[in-house]
This record gives sequence, structure tokens and C-alpha cells, in this order.
Amino acid sequence: MRTVDFHCDVLSKMWEAPQASFVDDPHLDVTLQRMEEGDLALQVFAVFLSEKWGRPSFERVLSQLDTYRSRIVKPGYLKPLLWREQLQEIRQGQHGRFGVLSLEGVDGLEGNLYYVQLLFEMGVRLMGVTWNYANWAADGALEQRNGGFTERGRQLVEQCHSTGIILDVSHLSQAGFWELAELTKGPIIASHSNAYSVCQHPRNLNDEQIRALIALNGIIGITFVPWFIRSGVDRVKPEDVLPHIEKICELGGEKHIMFGSDFDGIDQWVAGLEHPGRYPEFQELLLKHYPESMVKGWMSEYALHFLEQNLPSLSAQA
Repeated sequence: MRTVDFHCDVLSKMWEAPQASFVDDPHLDVTLQRMEEGDLALQVFAVFLSEKWGRPSFERVLSQLDTYRSRIVKPGYLKPLLWREQLQEIRQGQHGRFGVLSLEGVDGLEGNLYYVQLLFEMGVRLMGVTWNYANWAADGALEQRNGGFTERGRQLVEQCHSTGIILDVSHLSQAGFWELAELTKGPIIASHSNAYSVCQHPRNLNDEQIRALIALNGIIGITFVPWFIRSGVDRVKPEDVLPHIEKICELGGEKHIMFGSDFDGIDQWVAGLEHPGRYPEFQELLLKHYPESMVKGWMSEYALHFLEQNLPSLSAQA
């Protein structure tokens, strides 16, 4: 059963470690070998500018894009997914593997909206407005004041819509979430967030937010960050993910579920879900509780359908 994963941070990790090999480096969660073991058809790679490297800049965004181009998507590795027409290769059962670029936080754009079009031309197809805190566009999920978008941030939303970049609400403040829900002209995603009513972490989505994403034909990537799954325990198990699936289904979102692991963005793991090679075992767990059609939908079908509906078409570029 092929899998789609909508969030990992291996790109920034590789940028920090120039000698790391994407093939099978033991210090990485996501590697080519583990993608093959888990039969991942598609992996979203986040461009993330860690605060430990100082003030974010567009130069650092470009350097991570160069890491992606030179060390991840190259002959014999992954193919870059840019257009909806390419998804037919996955649909037809071909075994090539694809990567998609996402920007996690627009801090490095330095408020320059011209960079949005440039990033699109360089392959970025998804964009999270913030990381956890405030930037020039909006407040993040951990910003105490819970502000929404700035005027420049609202212009950013317009620019993404006109360019064809899909917006991601994971890490966005609640006020920002609701403002974007009003501003948006198309579906939005939560690439790596869980259900707040199951685990009360501020990065998770409350019931009203989940319902709103469903109403907007968006999609939610259930994540494997242990402290987003279950609090107050030392060891989180794959079974602990199931209540989050149940909650989203209960709210009407059965066909709006995917997975966004956050591999390489965490230093603690769900026991038995430490890397993409573990996906087949996780699928077996799901199949014990749900019909195969539902599990296939969550593993890849719903995410692929979303991309078919919302990625730009190559024919429209002519």
C-alpha cells in the first residue's frame, strides 16, 4: 500500500550537515532507503529556517532549495512533483518516488512578495505562513497575543492564490486560522496537526477548526509528534494515533485525513513509528480497525486527490 507523507524536516537537517547522504544516513529519519522500505510514493520536504542560525534570510531559503535540487531530487533518487499531470505516474502504479517542496514559515521572504513567484518557479507548491511565533505576516500558534494577519500578510495570501501555492495552517495562530478561512479562495491544509480535543497541545486543531477545514475541502495531516498525540506518558505507541483519526471522522472528516509525520523535526518518536520504513507496520495496525478502502484513502488516496484538484496544471502554463 503506497503512502504519501505531507511533512518532514530532513531538508533543513541535510542543509546543516553537508556530508549527510540522503541514501541511507543513520542520522536521518527520512532516507531514500527508508522511503523504499515504506513504499512512499510522495514526500513533502519543508524548507525550515531554524532560529539557532540567526535571523532568517532569503539567501538561506535559496541554499536549502539548492540542497533539495542537488542532493534529494536527482537521477536515481526522487523526482520533483510540480504539476498535477505528474500524479498519473503514481495512479498508474509506477514505482517512481516524488518530492514536493513546502516553505515552513515565511520569515525568510523578508516581506518581499516578489519572492513568492520566484519560489513557485523553483518548485515550491505549499507554504505555511508561520512557525510557532510571530513574523512579518502573522502570529504563530505559540504567540501569546494570538494575533491574526498583518496587512502585508493579507497581501501574501493574495499572492499565493494568484501564483498557485497552497497555504498551510499548521503553526498558525487561532486568530490567523479564522482570518485565513475568511480570506481564502481555495482549500487549505494542515500538513502536520492533530485533534486538540484528544490531546490539548496548542499546535493541535480544535473541533471548530477541523470542521472549518472540512467545509473548505481541505485536508489534515495527522502527525507523529509524540506530545501532539498523547500527554502525560513516557511512551507513545502507534495505537495512540487512532483516537485522533476517530475524532476527525466523528466530525465528518473521514475523507479529509492524510499523514504528516514531522520526521527529522523531532528528537523523540512514537515507539514503532520512528521513520518511513515503519509505515507498513502502521498500515497493518490500521487494517485491524478499519476497512481497507478507508486505510488506502488515508495512506495516499485522499492526499493525491487533493493534489489533483489543487496543484497547478502544466497545460495552463502554456
